[in-house]
Amino acid sequence: DKNDDKLPTKDDSLAVDLNLDLSDPSDLPEDEPDIELTDVIGRYDENNNPDVLSSDNDSAKEKVLMEIIKYLDTPYKYGGNSKDGIDCSAFTQTIYKNTLSFNLERSARLQYKQGIEISDKEDLKFGDLIFFNTRRNVRPGHVGIYIGENLFAHASSKKGVTISSLDHSYYKNRFMGGRRMEMEEVFE
Repeated sequence: DKNDDKLPTKDDSLAVDLNLDLSDPSDLPEDEPDIELTDVIGRYDENNNPDVLSSDNDSAKEKVLMEIIKYLDTPYKYGGNSKDGIDCSAFTQTIYKNTLSFNLERSARLQYKQGIEISDKEDLKFGDLIFFNTRRNVRPGHVGIYIGENLFAHASSKKGVTISSLDHSYYKNRFMGGRRMEMEEVFE
């Protein structure tokens, strides 16, 4: 059943996020280069980097990455929370719930209040949530999941679920910081 992938919508979700202004759309870049999935997986295999995927097939990193792959190219839908259409905070919420059994809040603004703050990009680790100032009236306006090598997965309003680089000037200039959820060293 297609509805099996949907997360329950709570009364305190986006619908009551009073700071949300639909006339203040996210202006994510349209000129962003595509990052090929084979490129991403190749980086994990070649580098044997501790901040990325391990060779253990049952690792939390692999589960997260495989779940992200399942959602790639899912269209963006504001307020959506399924493979029929998903927004950025529902994407991060879904990945965390399906792979780590960890409950994130429903909006980027509330997710930004969870976990431990990471202000320096250099301190980011696989699985950290990363936040961007993409709207005039709501901060943060966008969230994604850091996957190492300066890459992150997110539901872009222009491209749907995709992988982007923190080196892209748009994201570099709007990076607000990251949050690491307080779980036992699940990605170590």
